[in-house]
Amino acid sequence: MNALVVAPLLIPLATLVATLFARPWPRAVAALSLAGALALAGVGLALVALAAQGGILASQAGGWVAPYGITLVIDRLSAAMVAITGIVGSATIVFALARDEDPARGRDFHVLVHGLLVGVCGAFITGDVFNLYVWFEVLLVGSFALLVLGGGKRRLAGTVVYVVLNLVATMMFLLAAGLLYGASGSLNMALLAQAFAAGEVPVTAHAAVVLMLTAFSIKAALFPVFGWLPASYHVAWTPVSALFAGLLTKVGVYALIRLVTLFWPEAGIAHEVLLWVACATMLIGVLGAAAQVEVRRILSFHIVSQVGYMILGLALATPLALAGAVFYLIHHIVVKANLFFIGGIAARLTGSERLAAMGGLYAHAPWLAVLFAIPALSLAGIPPLSGFWAKFVLVEASLDARAWVAAGVALLTGLFTLLSMSKIWNEAFLKPHPAGEGSGSAGGGSGGDGSGGGLRSADGLRPALWAVGALAAMTVAIGLAAGPVMDYAVAAAQQLAAPAAYIDAVVRAGGN
Repeated sequence: MNALVVAPLLIPLATLVATLFARPWPRAVAALSLAGALALAGVGLALVALAAQGGILASQAGGWVAPYGITLVIDRLSAAMVAITGIVGSATIVFALARDEDPARGRDFHVLVHGLLVGVCGAFITGDVFNLYVWFEVLLVGSFALLVLGGGKRRLAGTVVYVVLNLVATMMFLLAAGLLYGASGSLNMALLAQAFAAGEVPVTAHAAVVLMLTAFSIKAALFPVFGWLPASYHVAWTPVSALFAGLLTKVGVYALIRLVTLFWPEAGIAHEVLLWVACATMLIGVLGAAAQVEVRRILSFHIVSQVGYMILGLALATPLALAGAVFYLIHHIVVKANLFFIGGIAARLTGSERLAAMGGLYAHAPWLAVLFAIPALSLAGIPPLSGFWAKFVLVEASLDARAWVAAGVALLTGLFTLLSMSKIWNEAFLKPHPAGEGSGSAGGGSGGDGSGGGLRSADGLRPALWAVGALAAMTVAIGLAAGPVMDYAVAAAQQLAAPAAYIDAVVRAGGN
C-alpha cells in the first residue's frame, strides 16, 4: 500500500529523469512522456477504485510517527484528483504531438510538464502544511518555465504578471506556515485538525490559517485577486495553457477545501465570507469574459467564474454542497482543458485568436464544430452534459441552505456563460472568414499564435484531435453516468464533512 500511495510522485519524477536523459532523441522523449502520463492515469484510477471501498490510505516516510516525517494521504477526493491529473496530463501530451514548427519547444515541454505533474500530485496527496508549500513551489517552478516556453515579448509579459502575483501568494503561504507552527507546534494537517476541534490552539493559529487561505485564494484566482490569470494564461503555447487551465487553479481550490474542512468543518464566519467571495467571483468572471475579443482571453475569464461555483459548495458546507464542489472539480478540469485545446486549433486554422479575424470553421471543419459544442454546452450547464449536473446540485444545495442570492448568481452566471459560448460559436464558426477560404499552410504550430491569411489546412493536427475527442467523450460519459460519479462525490463529501476517519488514518500510519 505504501508503494501505491507514493506512486503518484515516483511516476512523474522517474519520467522527468528519463525524458531528460533522452533529450537527444525527440521521438524517445515523446514516447517516454506519454508512457509516464498514462501510467500516472492508471495509478490514479487504481487509487480511485481503492478509495471507493471506503478506506483511507496513509503513509509516513521512513515509518516515522506523525508529526515527524512526510505524511501522504489518499482519500476519495485526493484519489480522484490524481486520476484526473493523469488523464488530462495524458491528453495534453498527445495534443503536443501535433506537428509544430519548433521541435525544440516540444522536446523541452515533455521534460518540464512532468516536473509540473510531480508538484500537482504532491499537493493533492500531502498531509502536511509545510510539504504542501514545498509541492506548490515545485509546480510553480515548472509552470514558470512552461509559461515562457517558446519566447516572445507577449509571453514574457504574461509570465512576469504570473510570477509576481504567485510569488506574493507563496510568501504569504510561507509566513502563515511559520506562524501556524509557532502557535501550535505542528504542521501535520490531521493533528492540527484535532487541536482546532479541541480548542487547543491560540488565536494566532486561526490568524495564520486566514493568511494561508488568502494565499490559496490568490492561487485559485478568487475575487478580487484574480487579475493575474486572464493576463497570463492566454499567452502560453496551447498545450501549456490548456494544462494550466485544467489543473493549476484547482490545486488552490483543493487546498482551500482540504484546510477549511479540516480546521473549520462547522459553518461560521469564514464560510460566510467565502459565500460572498464565491458569488463575486462567479459574476465578475463571467462579466469580464463578455468584454473580451480573443478566444483564450474569454476562456480565461471563465476559469475565474467557474472557480466561484466550486467555492460556493465549500462555503455552504453541507454534504450536498461539498458533493457538488467535488463533482464540479472533476467536470471542470476536463471541460476547461478541452476548450483551450479547441481554441488553439481554431486559431491555427483561422490564423488568429481575435474573434473579428476568425470565421468559417463550421463549413471548413465541421468536426471541430461538434467537438467545440460539447464542452461549451457543458460549461454553460446544458443537460445532459456533466456541467448541468454539477450546477444543478450546487443550485439545489443553495436553495436548501436558503442562500437565495447565491442560487440566483449561479443561475445568472450559467446564462451569461451560454451567451459567451454563443459569441465564440457565431464569430469563429458561423460567420464567413474575413479573408475567404484556403490561403495557406497549417503553419503557426499547434499554439495558434499566427495571424492573418485565410483558412488553413488541418494537416499535422491528428494527435490534437485525438486528445480533444477523448476529452469530449469523457464529458459526455460523465453526464450520462452522472449517478455513479455523483455517488462517489457524495461519499467524498461525507469524508470531508466528517474528517475523523482522515485523522485516524494519519495517526495510525506510523510504522505501517
